[in-house]
Amino acid sequence: MAQVTLRKLTKTYDATPAVRGIDLDIADKEFVVLVGPSGCGKSTTLRMIAGLEDISDGEILIDDELVNDVPPKDRDIAMVFQNYALYPHMTVYENMSFGLRLKKVPKPEIRARVENAARILDIQELLERKPKQLSGGQRQRVAMGRAIVRDPKVFLFDEPLSNLDAKLRVQMRTEIKRVHQKVRTTTIYVTHDQVEAMTLADRVVVMNAGLIEQVGAPNELYHAPATRFVAGFIGSPAMNLIPCALEEVAGALRVRLNGEVGFAVPPDRTARYRPYAGRSELLFGLRPEHILEQRPQQEPNQEVFEVALEVTEPMGMETLVYFGVNGVEVCGRVNPNAGAQAGQRMRLVADLNHMHLIDDASGKVL
Repeated sequence: MAQVTLRKLTKTYDATPAVRGIDLDIADKEFVVLVGPSGCGKSTTLRMIAGLEDISDGEILIDDELVNDVPPKDRDIAMVFQNYALYPHMTVYENMSFGLRLKKVPKPEIRARVENAARILDIQELLERKPKQLSGGQRQRVAMGRAIVRDPKVFLFDEPLSNLDAKLRVQMRTEIKRVHQKVRTTTIYVTHDQVEAMTLADRVVVMNAGLIEQVGAPNELYHAPATRFVAGFIGSPAMNLIPCALEEVAGALRVRLNGEVGFAVPPDRTARYRPYAGRSELLFGLRPEHILEQRPQQEPNQEVFEVALEVTEPMGMETLVYFGVNGVEVCGRVNPNAGAQAGQRMRLVADLNHMHLIDDASGKVL
């Protein structure tokens, strides 16, 4: 097992920076997910750790050993690819044991390792089949098994679920998490799907334009984003971000969204936000689940407002409602029995205990 350390890691393609000097410490046995939009540098970072991409500058250390110039086969890592990369003419057993046979591992040990991995992944009955006889999920299990049998210091996953249908992705997410709980190996996982990142990771690394925006536990990123990018990227539906002004009235602060909608800032946030009073280049952030239908009993710092609903989306356990505020489409989540109907006005509640203020110029959460 091993920790992985990145120091000022940089990758440039023909003067175009893909990764811009990132620093990251990954602990032994930790499951870390790199997440971000296409082109953010997450897959390039993973491939540099694997040794499949030369680094332009910086250092990569595995178990405190500098591996910048160490060939991929000598880094003691195992990588699971997006396209499974199975040999079609080999059986599942032969695919899983191939790397061990190349290393001249004794046959009894090979069989023991393959059978143990097959048991962990619940594919014992597939060992004599060939890849064309397997479903997409079974092929991905075989690819994972091929990595597990090597007993590496580090597992690397490069968007392994993106070729699967939605239902199978959910099943395989659970499978990968279960496997990590059994095989406690340091794991670095790349995905563009923030739901995957939130459900799998011990810590999530949010990347944007070759830089790390924020690193933290899933709940930390969700409830305490550091930047506008993280606030808007993590969560589905995304956090509502509405242009606003911060006003001071009789010593109290109010967030003014437009002529009709304004909210009192909770007292416990007044000291933090007071230096920004009078500013108009701000964004008011509130997640859809914190915009709900009016109820008989209101909690402290919940304020009622009324809007005309433009679209409603019944989801079974909840209904998503959409309306416009200050030229921005806003989403809320209400009870399916709340009577929300498109084209009608509805009284909603904003739970300001969960509000965020963001500096629109710098993108920093205040």
